Amino acid sequence: MVRHPLSKSANKYLRKFRKWPHSPYKTSWHHNFCETQAMQMLKNSTIEMGFPQKPQSHNLYIQNNNTPFVLSALISSFKAYNIDPTPKAYFFVVKTLTQNSNFQDIVHVLNHIEQNEKFETPEFMLMYLIRFYGFADRVQDAVDLFNRMPRFRCTPTVCSLNLVLSLLCRKKECLKMVPQVLLESRPMNIRVEESTFRVLIKALCRIRRVDYAFEILNYMMEDGYGLDVKACSLIVSSLCEQMDLSSVVALVVWRDMRKLGFCPDVMDYMNMIRFLVKQGKAKDALNILNQMKESGVKPDIVCYTIVLSGIVAEGDYVKLDELFDETIMSGLVPDVYTYNVYINGLCKQKKVDEACTIVTSMEELGCKANVVTYNTLLGAVCVAGDLSKARGLMKEMRLKGIELNLHTYRIMLDGLVGKGEISEACNLLEEMSEKCFYPRASTFDDIIFHICQKGLYTKALELMKKIVAKNFTPGATAWEVLILNSGSEIKYSETTFDSLFNSKKS
Repeated sequence: MVRHPLSKSANKYLRKFRKWPHSPYKTSWHHNFCETQAMQMLKNSTIEMGFPQKPQSHNLYIQNNNTPFVLSALISSFKAYNIDPTPKAYFFVVKTLTQNSNFQDIVHVLNHIEQNEKFETPEFMLMYLIRFYGFADRVQDAVDLFNRMPRFRCTPTVCSLNLVLSLLCRKKECLKMVPQVLLESRPMNIRVEESTFRVLIKALCRIRRVDYAFEILNYMMEDGYGLDVKACSLIVSSLCEQMDLSSVVALVVWRDMRKLGFCPDVMDYMNMIRFLVKQGKAKDALNILNQMKESGVKPDIVCYTIVLSGIVAEGDYVKLDELFDETIMSGLVPDVYTYNVYINGLCKQKKVDEACTIVTSMEELGCKANVVTYNTLLGAVCVAGDLSKARGLMKEMRLKGIELNLHTYRIMLDGLVGKGEISEACNLLEEMSEKCFYPRASTFDDIIFHICQKGLYTKALELMKKIVAKNFTPGATAWEVLILNSGSEIKYSETTFDSLFNSKKS
């Protein structure tokens, strides 16, 4: 039986086993191939014109319609393969133009996309341009492009809004534009999310407008969002960086955030304690430390050390002993910084022997004393006038391999000069100069004065030559003493000499 060629079964057979496929011009692989070739043609054209380096200025525009060359190259490249330009191609053009900051050409490209193309412009491409405008200090252009996004058949999201807000909050003068941007985002159906509040808070903290940041935090809570712990921590850290802020204001903000339900962590407490200590409010810092313990957050040794340093600065030595004992009783192991603070407190009370005992105890516990420890002891014994003990401390430092620093030498030199040990002071001064350490100008003036007083003018002059050769500038008194002891008959007052010396320096 002969099967009819148009029968149903025959059609199935032909569809399954047909010999000739569809036309290649109707398949996706051909379209992808043409798109790739067009992109390559576009890239080659831009390279020939000098992009992304500085392009040849006389060929930037097509003379007949004032079209930027790179835009014309894009259109002609895709037209050669009979396909429409893609968003990817336009993005390549935009990136090429931004590398040379060709703002006028970017405007032409955007106008062409808006008026001649039909595709939905990807949001990331417009966000790229918004970010470029923002960092090029063209904030108004960034805002205008954001408002223009729907005209590019693009549906803006909260990501675009957050980007524009972060750019505006980078500078104080642009903050006034933030409310208008938020209002204009409503017709775009952009819903302000928690991330938007976070962007505003972060940006405001960065420019140190913590007062505004805290207000935004309140608005965030009023809109039904949960308390953002990271935002609160950021506000605390930014608050503590503002040294021109009064401790009263800082404590009010801290209290209000606690009322909102903020539970600070160790770092938050530490930032607040450090801020209050720098403000000279050791008692308030101690209260924050007590709050920390009451909240169930165990203070670490750093927190205790910061509070101890504030108590020493205020001279509350009774509280110093109590808090240091509490540190030990709480199971914390003091480090060298903690010991140094406590030793400084003892030395300020002129309890040098107790301080030396603490040094011995800390080393027995495996905590080695450093140069700060010994400088503190050295300063105390030199103030007390005990040069014998001061020499012993310096010898002990050398034996333990602790490197003497500028502060060590200056302390010892001042102690020697104060006791009139000029010969030993000169020897120490020689040692200092070998290490390129210089004394205080007032101390050197005293040394020259004492040498000249003993009639050793030549030695004083030699010492002056050596120290000046090391690029050290002696004080006016040293020069005056040398001149007055040089045998010259020139007489003038100290005020006249000082004015002459200072005018020579300037």
